[in-house]
Amino acid sequence: MGAFMVIVVISMGILFLGGVNARMFFIIALLVVLAFGLIIATSEWRRERIFAYLDPWDEKHALGKGYQLSHALIAIGRGEIFGVGLGRSVEKLHWLPEAHTDFLLAVIGEEFGLVGLLLIAAVFFWLTRRIMLIGRQAIALDRVFAGLVAEGVAIWMGFQAFINMGVNLGALPTKGLTLPLMSFGGSAILMNLIAIAVVLRVDYENKLLMKGGHA
Repeated sequence: MGAFMVIVVISMGILFLGGVNARMFFIIALLVVLAFGLIIATSEWRRERIFAYLDPWDEKHALGKGYQLSHALIAIGRGEIFGVGLGRSVEKLHWLPEAHTDFLLAVIGEEFGLVGLLLIAAVFFWLTRRIMLIGRQAIALDRVFAGLVAEGVAIWMGFQAFINMGVNLGALPTKGLTLPLMSFGGSAILMNLIAIAVVLRVDYENKLLMKGGHA
C-alpha cells in the first residue's frame, strides 16, 4: 500500500503541475482519499497498524505492530543532539527490525543525533527543489514532457523521503518504504539511480538549448 500511495501521489502531482482541470483534479483526489480510507477500514491488520502507531508503547502493541516504531524512537532518543558516534548504534544489533532499509534513518539518528537527522532532511529538501527547478526550466524551454518527467522524479524523491522520515519519527503510520538513495536494496536503489540519470539528461539538454544547440 505504501508503494501504491507513492505512485498515486506522483500521478496526482504530475496532473496538477500539467494543468489538469481543477474540478476534475479535486474529484479524482476525493475518490483517491475515499479509496485509501476504504482499504484501511476493510483490512484488520492495517487498522491494527494504525492503532499501534497511535500508541506504540501500549502492552498490546509494544511487542507486536508497534515493535519497530518503539525501537526506532528508542534509537533516536539515544542519539540526542550529537549522537553516540559512528558505528556505535545498539539498536541496529538485531533490536530494530529492518535497520538497514525502512528504519535506516533511526540508526542515523542514534549515531549522529538531531544534527544528522537535520542534515539528511536538508539534503533531501535541496535535492527535491533542484530537480523541480530543472523540470520548470525544461517547461520554460517548451519541453513539456521532459519537464513533467523531471518534476515527477522530484515528487517521488521528496514524498518518499518525507514518508520514510515521518515513519521513523513516529509522525506517520509504519509503511514499508525505503529512504531514497540511502537504504540498502537492489531494485529500489537501481530505480533511484536511473531516475536521477534521466533528470541529469534533462538538465544537460536544457543547458544545450540555452547555448543555442539542439537537444
